[in-house]
Amino acid sequence: MNSLPQPRQPWRTPRAQLESTTPAVLRYPNGQRSWAKLQVVSLTGGMLSLPQPVVQGTQVKVMFLTNGGSVMGGAEMLPPVTGTTQPFRFVSLAADDQRRLGTLILERSRPSGSQHPATNAKEQEWIEKLRAASTRQHEPRPWRFKLAGAVGLLTAGLAVAAYLLHFGVLK
Repeated sequence: MNSLPQPRQPWRTPRAQLESTTPAVLRYPNGQRSWAKLQVVSLTGGMLSLPQPVVQGTQVKVMFLTNGGSVMGGAEMLPPVTGTTQPFRFVSLAADDQRRLGTLILERSRPSGSQHPATNAKEQEWIEKLRAASTRQHEPRPWRFKLAGAVGLLTAGLAVAAYLLHFGVLK
């Protein structure tokens, strides 16, 4: 399983609000299981409706079904919001599960009647490229730019020296 990086972005991770009740299973380290209903999900975690809250910090496996297949990931339970709703954050999620979850979020986060899914995917790709470019803005320039600057300065110096030699200033 891949460990999920914790987001440092100033923007909020896209979420899928699930209209229908999506059943989920929590599997505890001791082998016990409990049922829940998944209300909201993102690539970093989600919100569950539970018969009773789970102790904060408990490590569980969260399992649920999507149209693309099942998703199972390691999760840590966060403090309950109410007596029956409790958030969790993913701590590990396999690549295939990430892909299925990403597809679900993309399908559910798109407003009804919006563009064709391929168009939306292209827009999302463009947004990701823009975000990546903005984070690279402060990276040091490649050596080619330094070399070009040095060659330009050398050329300018030689041109000045040739000019001064031509008029006899440097004799």
